[in-house]
Amino acid sequence: MNPTPLVSVIVPSYNYAASLEVCLRAVLDQTYPAIEVLVVDDHSTDDSAGVARSLGVRVIALPDNGGCGRARNVGVANSAGEILFFVDADVAMAPDAVAEAVAVLTAEPQVGAVCGIEDPEPLLHDTAIARYRGLQYHHWSASGEGEVTFLFPAMCAIRRSVYDQVGPFNPALKQTEEVDYGYRLSRRHRLLLTSRVRGRHDHDHELLPLLRKLFHRARLRIPLYARARRFATGFETAARAWGSLLAAATLPALLLAALAGPVWLLAPAALFGASITVDRAMYALVLRRRGVRFLLFFVAVHFMVNVTITTGVGVGVLQWLTSRPFRRLYDSTFPVEAPA
Repeated sequence: MNPTPLVSVIVPSYNYAASLEVCLRAVLDQTYPAIEVLVVDDHSTDDSAGVARSLGVRVIALPDNGGCGRARNVGVANSAGEILFFVDADVAMAPDAVAEAVAVLTAEPQVGAVCGIEDPEPLLHDTAIARYRGLQYHHWSASGEGEVTFLFPAMCAIRRSVYDQVGPFNPALKQTEEVDYGYRLSRRHRLLLTSRVRGRHDHDHELLPLLRKLFHRARLRIPLYARARRFATGFETAARAWGSLLAAATLPALLLAALAGPVWLLAPAALFGASITVDRAMYALVLRRRGVRFLLFFVAVHFMVNVTITTGVGVGVLQWLTSRPFRRLYDSTFPVEAPA
C-alpha cells in the first residue's frame, strides 16, 4: 500500500442538515493529509446539499431516495481513493479517525476493513433517550472490539480492492444492509472493530422512532440469520438475545401472577432480574457514568427495547414461515451455505 494513500471520505445524507455541518467540519479537520470528501445527497427535502456546498464539499444529488446502501455505492463510483471511508452525516469523527484507520490497514494487510466505536455521549440532541442510546450502543460496540462480522458503516474504512471484490451494498436492503455486507466481507477478509477510530453520533433522541427502527431491524434480520445459522459477531450476542427474550417473558408472567395470585410474582421478578444479569456490565457502566437515578430510567427504556426486539423477531419468524420472498430476501447478494 502507498504510505499515504488517498482516502475518499463518502458521506451519505438524507435530511441531515442539522448535523451535516458538524460532520463535515470534523472531516475537514482531520489530521490525515490525503483526503477527498464527497457528500451523496439522497434526495433530501432540507438544505443538506446547500450546507455541504457552503463548505466547499463536492455534492452528488440523487434524483430520488434510495437509502444509505445505494448512496454509498454512488459515492464509491464517483471517488478515486485507494481507501474508502464511509461516515454517516450525523457523526463527527475524532480528528485522528482517518489517520488511525489508515495506520491499521497499513500495518495489517490481511484486514479488509476497519470500523470505529462511537463515544457514549450524544453529538447534538442531549435528551434522556439520546443518552440512553449513546450508552447502550457504545457498550454493545466496545464489548465486541476486535475481529467481527458485523459492519459498522457509520465510521468505516474499506480498501477499494476489497469493496471491488465483495461488491456493492445491496440497495434493496434499507435497514440491514450493514449486516449483509459484514457477512459478505468477513467471509473473505478480516473485519476489525477498534476504539482507535472514534467519533460522536447524533443518536435517536425520541423513544417511538427508536423502537420502530429496532423492531424492523430485528424483523428483517431473521432471513439472514436463518440462513447463516449464527449471529453476527461484534454486536449481537446469544446472551443479549436471551436478555431480550427473558424481558419479553416478564409480561405473560405478570399476567399469570394476576390470575393465579401474588405468590406468582416471583416468576416475573426472576425473569426480569435474569434479563438484567445477562448484560450486567452495561448497567454497571450506566451506574458509573450517570448514577442511580438515570440507571432506573435506563433499565425501564431497555426493558421496552428488549420487548420490541423480541416482538420484531417473532414477527420476522412468522414472515419467514409464511413468505417465500421474505425467506429469500438476501439470496441475490449473500447465498449463505449451511455449515457442513
